[in-house]
Amino acid sequence: MTDVIPAPRAAAGSPDRAVPLDRGTTLWAAEDTGGTERWLRGTLGAALGLPFPSGAEDDPNSVRLRLDDSLEPEAYRLAAVAGRGVEIRGGSPAGVFWGAQTLRQLLGPDAFRRAPLRPDAAHAVPAGVIEDAPRFRWRGLMLDVARHFMPKDGVLRYLDLMAAHKLNVLHFHLTDDQGWRIEIKRYPRLTEVGSWRARTRFGHRASPLWEDKPHGGHYTQDDIREIVAYAAERHIAVVPEIDVPGHSQAAIAAYPELGNTDVVDTAALTVWDDWGVNPNVLAPTDTTLRFYEGVFEELLELFPADAVTSTGFAGFSRFVHIGGDECPKEQWRASPTAQARIAELGLAGEDELQAWFVGHFDAWLTARGRRLIGWDEILEGGLAAGAAVSSWRGYAGGIAAARAGHDVVMCPEQEVYLDHRQAPGEDEPVPLGFVRTLEDVYRFEPVPPELEAAQARHVLGAQANVWTEVMEDQARVDYQAFPRLAAFAEVAWSALPAPGERDFADFERRMTAHYGRLDALGVRYRPPTGPHPCQRRPGILGRPLDGPPPR
Repeated sequence: MTDVIPAPRAAAGSPDRAVPLDRGTTLWAAEDTGGTERWLRGTLGAALGLPFPSGAEDDPNSVRLRLDDSLEPEAYRLAAVAGRGVEIRGGSPAGVFWGAQTLRQLLGPDAFRRAPLRPDAAHAVPAGVIEDAPRFRWRGLMLDVARHFMPKDGVLRYLDLMAAHKLNVLHFHLTDDQGWRIEIKRYPRLTEVGSWRARTRFGHRASPLWEDKPHGGHYTQDDIREIVAYAAERHIAVVPEIDVPGHSQAAIAAYPELGNTDVVDTAALTVWDDWGVNPNVLAPTDTTLRFYEGVFEELLELFPADAVTSTGFAGFSRFVHIGGDECPKEQWRASPTAQARIAELGLAGEDELQAWFVGHFDAWLTARGRRLIGWDEILEGGLAAGAAVSSWRGYAGGIAAARAGHDVVMCPEQEVYLDHRQAPGEDEPVPLGFVRTLEDVYRFEPVPPELEAAQARHVLGAQANVWTEVMEDQARVDYQAFPRLAAFAEVAWSALPAPGERDFADFERRMTAHYGRLDALGVRYRPPTGPHPCQRRPGILGRPLDGPPPR
């Protein structure tokens, strides 16, 4: 019981005793635990060749699933007792499911495969009791499918990987300058035109290399419904991101009237094939507002607010991310239309114009029972009432938002941007940003010490971000995400001591077992000794930054 990741709050075992699981082991599930019952049969049972037939509540050779309202909503208690089988109690259906993830780890790497290696092999759970609950409610992964499209099966795979690490929020970055990835039926050109770019720069924007073939793809509305339903079965909320008013060239390429037509020839724009901050931003017109209201109307139907409701607190499925980051103001400064809007509204300038834009959609979403969340630039010009903040430019935005009474998700670039390089040296593929080792991520602390206790309660949790400019396929995403995502998951779930006091040596020891689980899952992670030859990208320019990252 000592190799579990994330580390549980308490574990007590009997090293000389074990509880067998065999083809006669039955499964009993209390009301409202059916999702975990299905997962145990379909995933764990398929991996080990165990049918888990339905049995009686008092069967001594059984796995039993119960709800226990004395536990915290996502807490669980797993007891494996010789002669009494295995029992998982959860404070909610989500707690039961997280307990099942721990049971899978206790059964060894073979439990992470899709078919049994040795159908007649004996399986056993170490005898003992694990009592566990998460530190943070929001334990997120941001997946950027706009820069490089990830087909639906890849997204479903990452939901399984998140579940295995007890992460519960997928921040789904669906639109950007380089691609629009979600079908909107009333605006078909968003995917007909906006989901494809003619070519792609290979490497950082300083790289002279190009991949001269079209890149793209999108999710149909039924694909999205499937992703949301698949996530909900795993107690993962999916928070969609539609980026406004910056990062919008793909939308403008499809519908030129959305751009600042009095400044640039928007009809000549195409889906962007480069990286960086794009100057082509949305025009602050009624036409743009009505267009995106139409987009969000369809979005709310695809991402229902009650998709995940079993965790016992305000559901994160209510959130809609509107981006709000990296919106250059040059076109607005040069645009008579934008300047007229500033004068009409009595605004102080372009920063307040962006705040008005964000505030419009905050009010629009609030009226429909939803909550807006955006990157910390939405603080500029005044924070929209009711909005939550993803603090990415360090801790300052999150501190300011929490002190003002707004909820915060901590995801500082310098700590948990997993596109940043994992080691110094020439072997690291497409080296971007600061060196963020496995140990660096393990010592990330989401709650800034500057916050008082009441303010700190506004920190909903933390999120690791996977930006895919230089991740052209699933193998590259795996390499950048793992094993660091396992360290992040422990930071988000476990009640760890202060960063300098954390036992990284023990985490490394437990990772020795966890690498076997990742191997069984087919994860192409970065080995502890450095990249395999096939994982290197010699000659492809990155943008490495030296020294420790600024806080």
